Amino acid sequence: MVCLGNICRSPLAEGIMRHLSDEQNLNWKIASAGTGNWHIGNAPDHRSISAAKSFGYNISNQRAQQFRHKMFAEYDLILVMDRNNLRDVQNLAKNDLERKKVKLFLDNDEVTDPYWDNSLFSPVCQQVEERCKEIIKQLS
Repeated sequence: MVCLGNICRSPLAEGIMRHLSDEQNLNWKIASAGTGNWHIGNAPDHRSISAAKSFGYNISNQRAQQFRHKMFAEYDLILVMDRNNLRDVQNLAKNDLERKKVKLFLDNDEVTDPYWDNSLFSPVCQQVEERCKEIIKQLS
């Protein structure tokens, strides 16, 4: 799961997907990262933590990291939150096989970045939760 800073959208997606996949004993390796390096080592934004908690998920122990090329080898699927992330991650790919692993989290739409609007965290969390459930159905 990849967004810009790895403190809002992608930690929500990581935490929710991990929780839901663990409930179904899927044994999936799930992580999140940001295309930028501003928040490396930091916990998710307190508003993401709060929104996740209100939906029954604990993401407070996650720590931000920057997307690195080696992640193409570590993961079968790289889901990005918006088209800018899509472009940035695909630009790091060295071949078509790596580029094909990168897809928008919402298929043909973007997850709104809630960073500048407190009122968006809960709706984004709900949207991410619904999509995580769909992805699990599709891939399991």
